[in-house]
Amino acid sequence: MRVTGAEVTAVQLSPPAARLPTKEDWSRTVPVSFAHDWRGQNANPEQKTEVRLLWNDELLFVGFQCRYRSLTVFPDASPNRRRNQLWERDVAEIFLQPDRFGQKYYREFEISPNGRWLDLDISPKGLTHINSGMRSRTNIYARRRIWTAELAIPFGALTTRFDPGASWRVNFFRCEGSEPERFYSAWQPTETERPNFHVPEKFGILRFQP
Repeated sequence: MRVTGAEVTAVQLSPPAARLPTKEDWSRTVPVSFAHDWRGQNANPEQKTEVRLLWNDELLFVGFQCRYRSLTVFPDASPNRRRNQLWERDVAEIFLQPDRFGQKYYREFEISPNGRWLDLDISPKGLTHINSGMRSRTNIYARRRIWTAELAIPFGALTTRFDPGASWRVNFFRCEGSEPERFYSAWQPTETERPNFHVPEKFGILRFQP
């Protein structure tokens, strides 16, 4: 199926890595960035988000670099750092739709500045917690007002057969702060009246570069 929209490219790691990528690995990628809100308005460079993508035969790697004005996080979590309702505090998110184009089926992965995480299956029936096996790492650089996150998501949690020649749909999001000043930001604007990230028809395109 032919898809249109903004594109982001995941670069193949060579040789394949079982570890999280190094700084040198990430430097081989071309990032996408955004600082506007979910409607594509009110850009604020102090809340800019940069995203890089890598892949190997088993894993999709997602790297976030997030500028922030303040941090609002949940201190508590389960022993493995999973935290329900993570989206109610500061968070970076990736929504991935490997197939079923045009339908409301996709996977959602969230990470907070202090390393809490959440993985979800989204369908017309609602959201379901999954056990994706995702690994993650986060850092906060307070003097620079930047936090970073790296995710390693198994392809087995996304599709039954990974085909690097196929185009996926994808979008990236940020939430920061508390109401009424809470900032909702999206790479590809969803253009809804109120903040709403769950608009798959607005997703961009993810391609895999060998």
